[in-house]
Amino acid sequence: MRKTPTLLVLAAAAAFGGFAATALRDGLGGPARAEPVPAAPQAATLSVAAPGQPMPSLAPMLQRVLPAVVSVHTKQRVAVSPFGDDPSLRRMFPQLTQERISESLGSGVIVDAAKGYILTNHHVIEGADDVSITLSDGRTLKAAFVGSDPDTDIALMRIPAQNLVALPVADSSRLRVGDYVVAVGNPFGVGQTVTSGIVSAVGRSNLPGMGYQNFIQTDASINPGNSGGALVNLNGQLVGINTASFNPRGSMAGNIGLGFAIPSNLASTILQQLLTNKGVVKRGTLGIETDDAPNGARVVQVYPGSSGAAAGLRVGDVITALNGQHVANGEDFRNLQGLQVGNATLALDVVRDGKPVQLRAGLRELPRDGASLDPRLAGVTFAELPESLRRQGAHGVLVDAVARGSAAARAGLQAGDVLLAGSNGDFGDLASFRASFASPPQQLVFNVWRDGERGQVLVR
Repeated sequence: MRKTPTLLVLAAAAAFGGFAATALRDGLGGPARAEPVPAAPQAATLSVAAPGQPMPSLAPMLQRVLPAVVSVHTKQRVAVSPFGDDPSLRRMFPQLTQERISESLGSGVIVDAAKGYILTNHHVIEGADDVSITLSDGRTLKAAFVGSDPDTDIALMRIPAQNLVALPVADSSRLRVGDYVVAVGNPFGVGQTVTSGIVSAVGRSNLPGMGYQNFIQTDASINPGNSGGALVNLNGQLVGINTASFNPRGSMAGNIGLGFAIPSNLASTILQQLLTNKGVVKRGTLGIETDDAPNGARVVQVYPGSSGAAAGLRVGDVITALNGQHVANGEDFRNLQGLQVGNATLALDVVRDGKPVQLRAGLRELPRDGASLDPRLAGVTFAELPESLRRQGAHGVLVDAVARGSAAARAGLQAGDVLLAGSNGDFGDLASFRASFASPPQQLVFNVWRDGERGQVLVR
């Protein structure tokens, strides 16, 4: 599990719920056996009981839910240098760097009892060398990593255990503002904890520094360590995976009633992709670039041979809705496109020359191999930058892998490098990167970001 490259410091108060047990680390589809089911009417009530009647309580529902929520304990080997993050001094004095073990706590949800599948957040297990799961009955087992998607912050693990209990999955699209919800997790490592509240909002997509977003907002307390835990309705059905809380003073300052969860429908879709695609999520693109319009996303570039071009999109078109969902601006369009499955067909509402136009376009997954771009890049695999970095203003493409002995490896290109621009032109994402090779340059030079430093790499 290679760590996502960090280009920019997250200058926002959106704080992830993973809880670090040492000072070395900051606490930052339906399931195979748990198909989404329609949420039944919310029968539970918090009203006062009549004389002689039992007091209303969530306890009977929670007796079914608690065994399906687990604690996630990770260990990671961390290189600690007295020079902190200064890459120059770290390279000059490598003998002063020491290896230590960083431990972190989070939560998870069993979604398939027969196969032992557990959903959690990607940031809970990111970079972990060892992951163990503690069940509500006290058993602790090693977990196997199945796959993860940093851009939606979903990860899938598996444990070899018998007598597990899984949560039934509700249709999160039926959630309404005001519905009662209950959050279950392991905040601050104190042990399994339950908090309650209501759905404060749905469809939240404006949190800075995070990936593709369609969050449920709730005032149920979500604190560090709750990440990856369950958000359930009053029928004990999973409606979300708790992922973040917001506090202007940071995550360790506590909860102020601004918690966010990934909808169960999105989590289920990601789970199925991870199982189908060997642990990764495949996304498609229309092959266009957009910027902000007064009421939508204005098309400023349509790349030749793209699905956007095949659908008839033109420069100057303003996309106002995608599959019936309003598009507010360019970032909103990119977010909605990224939430779709890789080969999805999109219904686009477009304004062209002041007149409404309806178009249908199928997303296409772009080839990621360097050999299809330029022989000098044979053996290199590229990927899109994490969406969380794009929301911080980063642009370019990520070097995902470099084959040993390739021309790029000999030139010094490494996995994890971020290509910002090159002699082949400027590019902001994989689509524009591929388009920049329409006329391959005689000399192939890239501006590279690596470990907080900029440099150049010449590939011959």
